[in-house]
Parts: sequence; structure tokens; C-alpha cells
Amino acid sequence: MDEITDVDSLRRAMAENSGQPEGPARNARAEHLLLEAEKLNIPLAVIEALGHQLTVYNYSSEKAKMFVPFARLLRMWDERPEDFDAYEAHSLHWAFKWMSAGMLHQPHVPLASIEKWLGEMEHRYRLAGHSERAVRSAEFHVAEHIGDVERAERAYAAWLAADRDSMADCHACELHGQGWWQAERGRDAEALELWRPVLEGEFTCAHEPHAVLAASLLPLLRLGRVDEARAHHLRGFRLVRPMESMRGAYADHVEFCALTGNEARGLELLAERPAYFTDEGHPRSKLDFLSVVTLLMDRLTGLGLGGRPVPGPAGRTWTAAELGAHARAEALALAARFDERNGTRHIGERTRARMTQRPLVERLPLGVRSSGAVPVRPAAPVGGPSQTADATGRADTAGGEPDPSALLARARHLSDTLQPHAVEAWAAVARAAGATDGFELTARDRAEIADHEAMGLGPEGTDLFERAAELYAEAGDPGEALAARARAAYVRALAGEVDEALEAVAGPYEEIRALYAGDGTGVRQTASVLMARARILMRRVHAAGETPGEAVLAEAEAAVRAVLALVEDRTGEDVRLAARAAEAHAMLGELAGYDDVERAAELLGSAAEEFVGAGLPWFAVEYEARLARLAHHLGDTAGAERALRAALEHGGPYLEPAGRAQLHLQLAEVTGGLGRVAEAADHALEAAHWADEAGEGPTLGAWARHQLGGHLLRQGRWAEAAEVLESVLPDVTAETHGDGAVVQALWWLGDCLDELKEHRAAAERRLRAAEIARHWPEQQDHAALAHLAASSLEMAGLPDEAEQAYARAGELWRAVGDASGLVRSLRARAWLALREDGGRDAARALMTAAVEECGAARDAAADDGTRARLTAELGDTHRQFADLLARSSGGNAADGEGRALAEEAVSALDRAIAVFGLLGPDALHERTRAELAAARLEADLGLPAAAAARARAVRAAYQDASGEDGTAHARRTEAEHLLGILAEHGRTDV
Repeated sequence: MDEITDVDSLRRAMAENSGQPEGPARNARAEHLLLEAEKLNIPLAVIEALGHQLTVYNYSSEKAKMFVPFARLLRMWDERPEDFDAYEAHSLHWAFKWMSAGMLHQPHVPLASIEKWLGEMEHRYRLAGHSERAVRSAEFHVAEHIGDVERAERAYAAWLAADRDSMADCHACELHGQGWWQAERGRDAEALELWRPVLEGEFTCAHEPHAVLAASLLPLLRLGRVDEARAHHLRGFRLVRPMESMRGAYADHVEFCALTGNEARGLELLAERPAYFTDEGHPRSKLDFLSVVTLLMDRLTGLGLGGRPVPGPAGRTWTAAELGAHARAEALALAARFDERNGTRHIGERTRARMTQRPLVERLPLGVRSSGAVPVRPAAPVGGPSQTADATGRADTAGGEPDPSALLARARHLSDTLQPHAVEAWAAVARAAGATDGFELTARDRAEIADHEAMGLGPEGTDLFERAAELYAEAGDPGEALAARARAAYVRALAGEVDEALEAVAGPYEEIRALYAGDGTGVRQTASVLMARARILMRRVHAAGETPGEAVLAEAEAAVRAVLALVEDRTGEDVRLAARAAEAHAMLGELAGYDDVERAAELLGSAAEEFVGAGLPWFAVEYEARLARLAHHLGDTAGAERALRAALEHGGPYLEPAGRAQLHLQLAEVTGGLGRVAEAADHALEAAHWADEAGEGPTLGAWARHQLGGHLLRQGRWAEAAEVLESVLPDVTAETHGDGAVVQALWWLGDCLDELKEHRAAAERRLRAAEIARHWPEQQDHAALAHLAASSLEMAGLPDEAEQAYARAGELWRAVGDASGLVRSLRARAWLALREDGGRDAARALMTAAVEECGAARDAAADDGTRARLTAELGDTHRQFADLLARSSGGNAADGEGRALAEEAVSALDRAIAVFGLLGPDALHERTRAELAAARLEADLGLPAAAAARARAVRAAYQDASGEDGTAHARRTEAEHLLGILAEHGRTDV
């Protein structure tokens, strides 16, 4: 910590402290600096230190401390205004606005004192010659705070009508307040239009667009603009997260989570800021925070999760119900203090309204990873004791005791027509029958219950299928008994026991054929056994890998064709038979895929159409997904997209979350490959959401988020992409996803962070990626990442680290034979060296090396394309060398060393011009850029004729250029401007 010995050292210390994160540490440093300033015995030093203290208090959670330094400053102004320079006088009057708002948000300050202070502000502004705009703005905020709508509207109108002057808030802050009032009055569209210049970056400040992004969340949701709301949350929360003073905006993001089905993320936000529960420095923002905490906890309790542990005030553990009660009591007590001070009920009414909001969107996927530590969707029981299953298989509360006979009829209808949820419906029958006195199930009923229970168990259902077979036999249906035994054999194949399954199905297969031949059973039962055998043989094909062998394929095909021979002419009789035929055609498609992919695609497409035609679209999904993979293999991207979209459509509400995630992820890859990046991002977002729903967030969900981050990056949505990629990094691992995916995620994140001006963080991610790539056989990516990391380090203001990274990148570029990369690293090191004291010679040496390396590589180029690329690189290197020389001269080209450096720079530019000339029209813009740079230097060297000749040559080069060519227009304009300056000074004729 530097010693404070004079005003300059004090100012340096205050500037350094201003750059520190908001919070108590920065405030404490400001208090210490005031003590140091007082030791200097210079009034202006004390004034500046008080102003600094006032500012850091305002931008922290300790806003209540502002009043003391301001009162002291005001007293010093009244006693000796001559001690204030123009800047500090302006700052003092500016702080009147902070005092007005600060008093308003402290319920212990009487309303009469606030009104008196407002009058004082108006009086002093008038004396200082300031507009009343800031005064009317302050009056508006007083009026809206107490709920005086008429006065607020008058003040609002007067605020907008008054002239803007140096005391007016910045455009961004004014628009925030104006838009907030429109939203408060129910005019959401008008609010968003007012906020548009802030949201688009036209107006910004230290806390904007942070606050506007937060304020826009609910208006966007109310207008149904959910995609924008999601984007504003991801972008805005990233800005608000490090700003301790923005508890109110932080609360807006928690509220957004509570109202969009993102309760788990809301809890994560609370966990990040435990101090927000207790910080007392700004009671109004504490009220806002506690209100949305109550909203979120009530939402969790309403979902049946009141007993879940949640983050809350330090010192104890909390459940959602407990924290909700605590936050509600504190919020209402604080609101009552404001209302008592204001003499109205406005704050209490707004607080209650905020705490009792209903969700605006049932579930809005955000794309970011959730820790999942607190589940927010309790599992709903299916077909419970007081529930029945309707014709779609969904459970609806019926009231009273369930009717087993009605449940039985409904379950049989679902299974006979192959509808979804038949398994659940039969389970409901079993429960209802067991709970109803005097109701007896027949052997057939019990057989079907056991059969469907076994279906729900998959490979674990073998014994139950055997029990179902016994019951079917008892019921007098030997064909269905054989079908149940065949199903038992098939689930053994699912468990990997293919040979045992074939042995087990052999008996039922022979028996059903004999039984059918003697009219002892029907087509449906026979087809069931034949299909079970065909499925087992298909499992044997799959188990054989990529080359099953002709005998294995032939036996499977024969079994499938036996099914078709039985059912193909009867598909109109029974939906089950139609399903058998469709499945058989799909199996033939699979088998054809081993030697005829086009035929396989044709058969799979036919099978999907048959399922849809039979009214069973959900069965088509599996085959449409396979068809998409085949179409992709055939290069039929359009076909792949059609198949995937059909699968999503046909799966409808019956598609499992994991399957839906897979389909969306594949569509993201297809549409992204076609350049439809926004659509690809939408599909990746859906894939991430459904993967989370399936419990596969760390695996499939991580991959979906990985792709989402890349698609957002391609759209230039840097903040959103960064949020997504940062959230996915804990789950993307080399073991699960491959180290290439890890490197790509870090690479993309580094790109985002650089665009967001978070250069140090960008360097960290790129260096981490480079360390992984260091172990790869191919070192091109390692070199590129090292170079990018060096660039980030340079922009982060770490020149020594950047020099080391550029040097390492240069070694790697040389090792992989990439001359362009090597030359760029040398140039970057030259520019870094020039910034160092006494580094001019090192800079010249590095740039000379860059020229030599580039020239040698160009001469050795093996093909015309490489030679042209390196020629352009050489021209740019000469141009940069000239720029480096010119800057080394310090802008003094009059005589001595400065003139010699400027003349050398002109020579370097002539070399650049000559090199660019070799490339002809393709390098026209680069050549004229160098010409104009040389012309400016020659003008500084007192060579107006030479400078004018170059300028005329540039003007002539663009004589026939199109008016739409922006570079041509700029070059021509610059040449004309230079000629005009030369003529104006009488140094040459145009």
C-alpha cells in the first residue's frame, strides 16, 4: 500500500480503490484514505476524499453511511465554497440526488424531512443555475414511493419537460426510471420501448443496462416474449452478480426464477448472496429481496417441498416453509415501517401483491446447469387409490371409491388398442380390486394384470410372464399362454441371454404353429409368438456387432418374413396385427442396413408410415429416429430433418424425456450444420431441458448445453453463451465427453469472455484448454490456444505474462510449420516490447525477425494459395514495422533521430506497397492503406509534393469504385482530406 504524501498520491490511491469490487473492504479503504487526507492539511484533499467516501458508500450495501460525509461536505461548501474546484462543486450538487433517494429508502427518516430536503435541493439548484429536471425526477420518486399517483404523474411530466443539463441523470438511468413507471402503470410495451436504447447498448453507465435488464424480465413475460426474457436473465444476472449494491435488481432475477418454474436456480441465487438476508444499509432493497424470497419459498411449499432444506440467513438451517414464514414476517414488518413513515398503505400493498404472484410461465428452460441439490418437481403418483386412468392413460381424481369394473374395461381397451399407459391402467385395476370388498377378478383378469406388470418390469419380468402363462391356461386360452411364455423368453434376450432365450422360445414356437394349424388359437396369439422369436433373433444380430454373418442374418430375416406371411393380409382386422406388420417391415429395414442402406431407409420409412396409418404414431418414433441416422449417413440432410421432426410430432406427450432430448439434440446438429444457428440453439435448449427432466443433466444435458453455448456464441450472444458454458464446465469431462469437448468449451468460453472485456478470465480458460491440448499428437490447437491466451493476457494489462505466452506460441507455431502464426506472435511481441522503457531496440529486432521469417516462408511456399496468403502477411508485416518505427519517433519528424525513424518508416511502407502490388486488385485496400500512411509521414517530413502524389494516386485508384464499397469511400475521403490540408497550408496544389 503506497504511502499518502501529497494530493497526487491520494488521488492515485482513490482511483485504485474505485476499481475494487463493491463492498465493505472498499468502504473501509475509503474511510482510511479520508484520515490520510486530513493529515495533508489541504482542504481540497479532504473534499475529494469525502467525495470518494460518499461514492463508495452509495455503490454498496452500506448506503446509510452516505449522510455523514455529505453533511460535512455541505457544511464546508457553505463555509468556504472557494475550497472546491469546479469538479468537486459539481459533484456536491450531483450528490443531492443520492441524498434524496437515500432518505426515501430509510424508513427512520421522517417524510417531512425528505420533503424539506427536496425543497433545499430545488433552492440550491436554482442558485447554481441548474435546470429543475433532476429536482422533478426526485419529486417523482417521492410521490410514487408513497403511492400519490396524481402527484407522480405531474412530476413525471415536469421531469420530461425540463431541459437536460449537467445535473440530469445519465440517459440510461433516466430511461430506467421512466420505463419502470410505465411498467408500474401496466404499460409494458411502452416501458420496453423506452428501455430499448439501454438494452441495445446505446446508453450505458456503471449500473446500466444491469438494472434495466432486471426490470424488463416480468414485462417481457407478461407480453409473452419469453425468449427475450430468458436472454435478459442470463445476460443481466451476469452483470448484477458481482455488484453488491444491486440487491434490488438481484431480487428481480430471483423473482423471475420463481415465476418461470426455475425454483432450483432461484435457490442457487439465494445461496450466492447470504449477506443479502441481513444487510441493513439499504432497507428498501432488503424489503424487495425478502419479498421475492417469500414468493420463492411459497412456490416451493405449494409444490409439496416445504420441508426441503434451503439457503437462508447464516447461523441455522432452514426449510422452505420456515424461511418463507421468516421472510414474510420481516418483509411485512419492514413494509409497515415505511407505511407508518409515509402515512399510506402503498408499500404494504405492493409487498403483499409481489409475494402472492402466480407463475407467468409454468416452465421456461434457461439452458444453464442447475445443481439439482434441491429437486423442485415432486413425482406424481399414477393410478393411486383415489384415482382412475382415463382413455389416454392419464390419472384423474374421481372422488369417492374407484369402480374396479370401469377400470377393468378401460385397461382392456387400452391394451387391446395398444394405447400408451396400458401398464399403468392394469396396475390401477389391481389396486382397486384389492381395495374393494366383494369384487373378484377372473383368471383372465389376473393373467392380464400379471402380463402387464411383467411388461413394465422389462428384463426383471420373466417370472411374472410365466405366472401370466399359467393364468391364461387356467382361463382356457392356450395361445395367449404360449405368447406369455414367448414374452418371457424375449426379456431374457434383453438381459443378454440370447442363446437361452432362443432355446426358451423354441417350444412355444413349435406349439403355437401346431395349435394354429388345428384352429386351436387365433392369428393374434400366433403372431405374438412369432414376433417374439423374430425379436430374439434380431437381438442375436445386434449382439454380433457390425458383421453378423450371413447365416445369422438369413435366420433373422426368415423369422421376420414368417410374421409378415401370417399378418400381412389381415392388418385391417386388428390394430395389433397392423403393428406386427409395421414392426416386421422395420426389422427388414434394419437387416437391409448391413448391405443396402438406401433400401433400409425405404423400409424404415414405410414402417413409420404404417404405424401412423394404424393410429399408433408413438410407435413410429423409434424408427423415424433410426431413419434420421440413415439419412444422415446417406448425406440426405433434409431427409434426416424431416424424420426427426416427424419423430417429435408423433411422440407427442408420450415421448420419454430422454428420447425427446436426443431428438432435439440431433435436430440442433442438423440445423446448425445448415447454418440455421438460432433454430439450432432453440433445439439445444430444449434438449438440455428434457435431459434434466430425464435425470441425465450431467451427461446428455451437458452435451446439449455444450452445443447451446456454441450456437449462442455463433450468434454473438456473448453473455448468454458465457453463462451456459460456465454452467456446463463442471459436467463436461474427458471421461464422459472426451477431452476435445472440454477444450472446445473452454475455447468458446474464452472467446466470450474476451468479447465481454473479461480478459483475465479469458486468459485463464484459454491457458487451461492449452494445457489439455498440450498432450495431443497434433499441436495446431495447442499453438492457437497459447496465442489466444497471450492476446487475452495482453488486453488484461499483464505484459510480462503476455510476452511469455506469445514466445511459447511462437515456438509451437514454428514446430507445426505455421509461418503465419509465427509471424503474428513475433509482431505481437514487438509491440509489447515497444511499450517497455528502453524496449525500442528489442521491438525493432522482433519485427525484423517477423519480416525475415515471413519472407523465407513465402519463398519456400509449395503452392500458389499458400504463397498468396504469405505475401499478404508479408505486406502487413512491413506495414506494421513502419507503424512501429513511426511510433518510436514520438511523432517528432522534424530533425534528428525522429526524422530518421520517420524516413525509415516510409521505406518500410514502400516495401509494403510493393508487396501488396504483387497481389493485384485483391489487395487494393491494403495497398492504399499503406499509401495513405506513407503520405501522412511525408507531409510530416516536409515533403508535400510526394505526399500529394500519393493521395492523388489513392483517389485515382477508387475513381470507378461502387458507392456501396464502404472501404473505397473511406479511402477516397481520407485522400481528399489530406489533399485539402496540404492545399490549405499552401504546401501544394490539389
